[in-house]
Amino acid sequence: MGERNAAQGKGFGPYTVLDLHELPDDGKGFELEDGWLIEVAASARHNWVMRTLARLLDAAVSDAGADVLVLDGGEWEMSTPAGIRKLDVFVVPREVARAAIVDESPKVIPGCEVLLVVEVISPGSGSERTDRMRKVADYAATGIPQYWIIEHTPTLLVHRLALHGDTYTPTAPPTGAGSLVTAEIEADKPLPVTFDPAVLMDF
Repeated sequence: MGERNAAQGKGFGPYTVLDLHELPDDGKGFELEDGWLIEVAASARHNWVMRTLARLLDAAVSDAGADVLVLDGGEWEMSTPAGIRKLDVFVVPREVARAAIVDESPKVIPGCEVLLVVEVISPGSGSERTDRMRKVADYAATGIPQYWIIEHTPTLLVHRLALHGDTYTPTAPPTGAGSLVTAEIEADKPLPVTFDPAVLMDF
């Protein structure tokens, strides 16, 4: 990272949103945290869990008739006090996503508009500590009502945090396969979600 940007006359940081968006498309994802570029790790299992959860949430949105979109991975980014985050799965009002699609490229969603963020932990990766620790404070400061963390190895667990004041607190003990995750996402109408975490690894 440092050598590449030094060759471009940008030194070794700190970096800006412009630097982030000028990175070559080399198959890697990066976030901008306090002026520094942080690589986001992913694996085939991580991506499967992420996309399965997005489909599950999509079905819940359809059943509830809520005016929100479920978005996962890809080119979507979210602004926070720390910088720019690339999200695994998130729920946002439809009009917010529409505005981002029409007005911005790349698509940066204001964090204060997001209703739920889910991060899938990649064990042993450089981003695991960020997901478990730093993003808890970052997303709380952004004002996101709910933050879920999903572990997929060695045990499948769903951790649910809800915003109370300016900090997150668990809404239930970590939920594993064979039990039910039951939650309600704050939207334009009640948006209940219920699932057994085991479905996230179904093939």
